[in-house]
Amino acid sequence: MIAFAANSLLCRLALMETSIDPATFAAIRLLAGALALALIVLLRKKPDAGEGNWLSALALFAYAAAFSFAYVGLSAAAGALLLFGAVQVTMIGYGLWVGERLRAWQWIGVLLAVAGLIGLVSPGLSAPPISAAVLMLIAGIAWGAYSLRGRGAGDPVGVTAGNFLRTVPMASVLVVATLLVKRNLVWDATGLGYAIASGAITSGVGYAVWYATLPSLKSATAATVQLSVPLIAALGGVVVLTEPVSARLAMASVAVLGGIALVVARPPGDASRGVEPRR
Repeated sequence: MIAFAANSLLCRLALMETSIDPATFAAIRLLAGALALALIVLLRKKPDAGEGNWLSALALFAYAAAFSFAYVGLSAAAGALLLFGAVQVTMIGYGLWVGERLRAWQWIGVLLAVAGLIGLVSPGLSAPPISAAVLMLIAGIAWGAYSLRGRGAGDPVGVTAGNFLRTVPMASVLVVATLLVKRNLVWDATGLGYAIASGAITSGVGYAVWYATLPSLKSATAATVQLSVPLIAALGGVVVLTEPVSARLAMASVAVLGGIALVVARPPGDASRGVEPRR
């Protein structure tokens, strides 16, 4: 979750404090992630690592592209809230659709976590631009779909590497389309550094670790755990962007983390991982 939050901070820093454009950031991020994961796969020399697939790669590309363009008009905290709110709805909705059921205390946990997030970003924060908000919601739906497709898809590092490699031609199309519309791409060394770090470390390696944990989580649990990302992004903003520490942030921390604990925890002797299948 720290890696996911770092993606928001790196993208926000790059687009706001350097000259790199969102299309170049997304393309470099995906290329760096593909190269880093390919190197890891080669070093491991695991023959049955898995290859990924084009549909998952399309979801990954849709997330990365929409994410980058959305952060042109969103703060780090607002963007992370919209992103992982959409992820939560997508994954919990899928879980309920296939027959999963939340217990009463888990619903309380979900509501408590969401209330904490709303309390963190709503007071004093102006409404985000509608176009940027819609783009981030699309990114969240795509990320939720990609996470669901990644469960049980084989070796997480190999599959993630294959998916990242498949996004490279898609990113190339995005770059060409941007050139046709704007006639040029813009970047600088610092912006490229942020994009490479986001792709190679907080995306490529971070996603591989995340998918290694997904098989042990139910859809609703995995979705709710990700609600911690906006909080971590806000805390990162305090350190990286020198945003002030507030009582609101402390109260939101208690609400979000307490809500997640209610969803993930299960009583002694309960082997159901916190979500009961519908009978």
